[in-house]
Amino acid sequence: MRKFALSLIMLGSLVSWSTASAETASVTLQAISKSGKIRIGYREAEPPFSYRLPSGEVVGFSIDLCKSLTDHIRQYLKLDKLDVEYVMATPATRFILVKTGNIDIECAATTNTAERRKTVDFSYSNFMTATQFVSRTEDGISSMKDLTGRSVTSASGTVNIDQLNQINREQKLNIAVIPTKNNEESFELVASGRASAFVMDGILLAAMIAQSPDPSKYRLSEETLSEPEPYGLMLRHGDTAFKTLVNDSLREIFAGDEIKALYSKWFTSPIPPSNMNMNLPMSAALRKAYATPVEFND
Repeated sequence: MRKFALSLIMLGSLVSWSTASAETASVTLQAISKSGKIRIGYREAEPPFSYRLPSGEVVGFSIDLCKSLTDHIRQYLKLDKLDVEYVMATPATRFILVKTGNIDIECAATTNTAERRKTVDFSYSNFMTATQFVSRTEDGISSMKDLTGRSVTSASGTVNIDQLNQINREQKLNIAVIPTKNNEESFELVASGRASAFVMDGILLAAMIAQSPDPSKYRLSEETLSEPEPYGLMLRHGDTAFKTLVNDSLREIFAGDEIKALYSKWFTSPIPPSNMNMNLPMSAALRKAYATPVEFND
């Protein structure tokens, strides 16, 4: 009995040491533990992933996922309470905010690429999409070839504008590329006729079309400009202990019913503030990503 009690004490000490050791090895976990606060990066208007309601509340699929992660982190650090500070990030500022530690985890719709992994880290994939473009229905545009000699827009700091520039060069389309600060500005350029198309992730374009005053005025291309690409939660580069904790937590979330409920809430149900419904069933690629989460290394 005495040996059993001693074993329990040693086991408890080992678990405590393991947590303390991981915390010490992680700059991010140290900062979170010391401040009692986690800083979550969000996007001003990127439904259904990450956006702010007129009331000021930050919501979205990625935000809900990070709320669940926050509770996992709180339990891991043995904190009674863990506050959340939301930090707004744009496509252009998100990387520097993560690199400088002003954001602990970015919860939006950021594509995980090999080039980006040189300076930031990513969690397991939480969504899959591909690059497409939106145009006005009345213009009858159905392919990139139809955009030859026209003006096309995309947000600065995105994978999409790089893909647009590459296709423009390789296919000699003579497209005038218009970079913008954010997706809303790009969509407005198309809506007003100042640009013929807007190149972005298909899922984000579908959401913007759905929430526009008259969705029938816009056409989402069937043509894709990329293979299916993964979104991931963006983390500080080199903080292996924190990334491991995030991925272990995501694996647990993906394995249960929680991820199904979150997906249903944001992709197959009306969402605030206008009750837009994406009506987007979970794809086979995404089901596979949830069933067997792996680090994405292209």
